[in-house]
Amino acid sequence: MKMMYVILEELLRYVVDITILLFEIVGVFVIIISGVKGIIDYIKHNPSIRLNLATGMALGLEFKLGSEILRTVVVRDLSEIATVAAIIALRAALTFLIHWEIKVEKEDDEKREELELHKLEKTK
Repeated sequence: MKMMYVILEELLRYVVDITILLFEIVGVFVIIISGVKGIIDYIKHNPSIRLNLATGMALGLEFKLGSEILRTVVVRDLSEIATVAAIIALRAALTFLIHWEIKVEKEDDEKREELELHKLEKTK
């Protein structure tokens, strides 16, 4: 029975470690791709650059946050728990700030579109 427990624990650790690595890689790629798109949008003078960049960064951070949450499954030591908790708190705060930025940018885009429509109606 004890041997089965050890085997299952090692299997869980292996699966979680692989999944953490995959989430981290996806998160990094999403952030890199968002950054490159942001540079392209900047060059093209796209007015939605901030919204697009913030959305991509938020998605990348969600993957990174998911990997940190999974990391709590395999943590053994109290100091490791404190470290992981601090990382989760920081990433959650960043995600919150980015989502707030997205909300503000969407509102600004809507106001800008309304203003343009209003200008078009006046010229007719």
